[in-house]
Amino acid sequence: MSLNRTDEESNSLETLVLKGRVFTGKSEGAEFIRLRWVQRQTKEKLGFLPYPGTLNIRLTKEGIGRKKALTRTDGLEISPATGYCGGKLFRAHLGNVECAVVVPEIADYPEDVVEVIASVDLREKLGLADGDFVKVEVML
Repeated sequence: MSLNRTDEESNSLETLVLKGRVFTGKSEGAEFIRLRWVQRQTKEKLGFLPYPGTLNIRLTKEGIGRKKALTRTDGLEISPATGYCGGKLFRAHLGNVECAVVVPEIADYPEDVVEVIASVDLREKLGLADGDFVKVEVML
């Protein structure tokens, strides 16, 4: 399924906005995204193969509350291979780029962080650097 939406679909979706600042992570998300079973499920559920990396965003205080609400909603489930965690994907937009927010199901995952995936390198495509303020529009 493609992330491209018709005007009718766009009007029927609710949007949750997450705001925060770009930062460099530990590359754990990139390692996860490179796994074959993650790539396959992402392609099946979102319609694109993810660039082998994530864009890390440290959320504002308001964003933390919105992320908590997001984690309680239905997303596109990622079924884990043995020994790995599961997670949810949520279709989103960052600027004019279609992407997805990844919510890993890890007990001690930081509440103020989200990771964003896309078919392209988001830093390069959008000219982003650490400290840049961004707004991710998540489709519910």
